Amino acid sequence: MDTVDIDAVHSYLLKIQERLCQAIEEQEHRSRFVEDRWQREEGGGGRSRVMTEGEVFEQAGVNFSHVRGQTLPPSATARKPELAGHRYQAMGVSLVIHPTNPYVPTSHANLRFLITEQAGNHTHWWFGGGFDLTPYYAFMEDVRHWHRIAYDACAPFGKDVYPRYKKWCDEYFYIRHRNEPRGVGGLFFDDLNAWGFDRCFAFARSVGDHYLSAYLPIVERRKDTPYGDRERDFQLYRRGRYVEFNLVYDRGTLFGLQSGGRTESILMSLPPLVRWRYNWKPEPGTPETQLYDEFLKPRDWL
Repeated sequence: MDTVDIDAVHSYLLKIQERLCQAIEEQEHRSRFVEDRWQREEGGGGRSRVMTEGEVFEQAGVNFSHVRGQTLPPSATARKPELAGHRYQAMGVSLVIHPTNPYVPTSHANLRFLITEQAGNHTHWWFGGGFDLTPYYAFMEDVRHWHRIAYDACAPFGKDVYPRYKKWCDEYFYIRHRNEPRGVGGLFFDDLNAWGFDRCFAFARSVGDHYLSAYLPIVERRKDTPYGDRERDFQLYRRGRYVEFNLVYDRGTLFGLQSGGRTESILMSLPPLVRWRYNWKPEPGTPETQLYDEFLKPRDWL
């Protein structure tokens, strides 16, 4: 059995945070990331980086955290009740980008690693993460590119990996009270330990390493598309769905809040501006309707 290397995971997550921030800043002319280091009273801390009011990105956050706790929170033991009461370490990088231009999709990615211990012995560990895309005005070539890169990230690990984690993403990022997906999906995996540490870690790295090649070509293709008040209004309305999901269903948000995490870093995933409307529906035959009719329906994009 291969050895769990916590230090290697920690090192990789810090390096990919650097790489993500550098690549995002290369797209932006008006704004830069502001770094905020913080400590957690129960143990551990993090390094939050947030960019605001950019020309390309209205808000972008890339956060690293490595925390320790005496007892796993309920969100982590709901599916593993046998781990209730165990000490733990959790570390991860989480990225959320809310672009300025409505033709550029919102994007989310994260990688996380959790290990538990009891009486000084490691008892269980697992990786989780993925990336997903939330367009407002969607384009088939963009969505197919996104899923092609997701497929490439999974391909070295087996033919069944992409279909399984693509399906899990569709099911996870589903707003049940709206009866609609949050976006066009991507990859989602959790509780991954069946392959052994080395292979699971390699897969997590592959997902992380493919994110920029999945997202940045879409940004570059759409960031200069002309738009007006109508598109901006629809973008703010659809951002409301993002808020609803993150506050009601998202496991990472729940874990952070239940474990006494740093609220500012946890809620950096929320967009800076958002709009709700009572019982609003787009007019038939409009570009706004196209999002619902053609893209907010899980399918085989490849």
